[in-house]
Amino acid sequence: MIQSIPAFLGTPTFKLFATFSLMFAFSTALLFAFIYWQTAVYEIDRIDNILVHDCAVLAKEPPDQRARAMSTRIFDDFRRVTFVALFDASGHRLDGNMAALPVDLKIDGQAHRVRVAREGSESEVEPIRAVAVRLTDGTVLVIGRNIEELDKLRDVVLRALTLGVVPASVLALLAGIYISRRTSQRVSEVHRSAERIMRGDLKERLPTYGARDDFDRLAASVNFMLDEISRLLESMKAVGDDIAHDLRTPLARLRARLERSRANTASHEDLLLSVDSAISDLDQAQTLVTTLLRIGEIESASRRSHFADIDLSSLVEEVSQIYQPISEEAGINLITRIEPGLCIYADRGLMLEAIANLVQNAIKFTPAGGLVTLALLESADQPIIRVTDNGPGIPTEEHQRVFERFYRLDKSRHIEGTGLGLNLVASIVKLHGFSVMLRNAEPGCVFEIICKA
Repeated sequence: MIQSIPAFLGTPTFKLFATFSLMFAFSTALLFAFIYWQTAVYEIDRIDNILVHDCAVLAKEPPDQRARAMSTRIFDDFRRVTFVALFDASGHRLDGNMAALPVDLKIDGQAHRVRVAREGSESEVEPIRAVAVRLTDGTVLVIGRNIEELDKLRDVVLRALTLGVVPASVLALLAGIYISRRTSQRVSEVHRSAERIMRGDLKERLPTYGARDDFDRLAASVNFMLDEISRLLESMKAVGDDIAHDLRTPLARLRARLERSRANTASHEDLLLSVDSAISDLDQAQTLVTTLLRIGEIESASRRSHFADIDLSSLVEEVSQIYQPISEEAGINLITRIEPGLCIYADRGLMLEAIANLVQNAIKFTPAGGLVTLALLESADQPIIRVTDNGPGIPTEEHQRVFERFYRLDKSRHIEGTGLGLNLVASIVKLHGFSVMLRNAEPGCVFEIICKA
């Protein structure tokens, strides 16, 4: 029965390691071959130049001096690497230590590789580089040098290649197997975690090992995304509960009014008053749903296509002009301080809505005769929109909660509203990458939108 190939052998990691191992072995073999080739070529060129020179010198010597020079070369050759011989026109040896004239040696005064036997050792053939020239009397002079050392160098290179590259390649493959198996195990763990998440276990998270490698960074990013998804789902659930809770009151009130109108209405005027009250309750419910949809649209970042460079100074001035008559009607003094010429990259409509919400909240919660200040200033090259009032203020421990959906202070529940205004402001600010700050003014509070560059 054929066993299946381990799964990790088919992973990209193992294939990458196998490719690197082959590339390493191939490049190392090329390096060794280059070193051998350079060494051998240099040494052979050096030997060939010496042989050609010596052969030319001996060829010019008189016969008696040539014979003495040949004898000297032979007797002084303690390493037995030198060959020198003189052959007649028919190839019979006349003098020297070469057993016979190599049949494949060209007589052209150039060096060639041949194999010859030394005189007295005809059974032992040696590789040599040899030069042969024909003398004026028809004889052939041959000078050669043993090159077994170069062959040994080649064997050393091949042995080093075998002893170095093969084990290194095997180790690389083993490392690839180890890392691939480890990677495969981590991927399997990720798959198992992902399957549990897909089955609905939103508390499951991808495992991390503190190695700070790519897997840990990826797992941390995915876990952060899952945390955000869980938060959004919890937020959606909370929104659904809040909508049901907040809609129940106006709908119940509407039903009660309609039932009373049906039972007690005695005139046409009474019926119209009941209908107007019902419409008011429906408008409140519709405003609640519309605001929630608006917040959802902003948080989905679908409005970024409307971003452009806008004149923030003129925008704040426009908000001031809108709410000046409203504040006067409420008996509140609205003061505006605007630094001219400030611009930002933003959605003009959304920024106007955010600033208007802050001003509207300040007017709503400031008692008659109070003061609301709308200011635009620049600090550290960052425009800051500041809305200050001298109303009852917000307790410090509730500063962050006022930006949550439907959150309302106990002392302000008698004031008409949905509890979504500041949440809408926070969503708009987050979309722009700005920040909103809240601090106490003693009395009252200060809201700031910091428009980061």
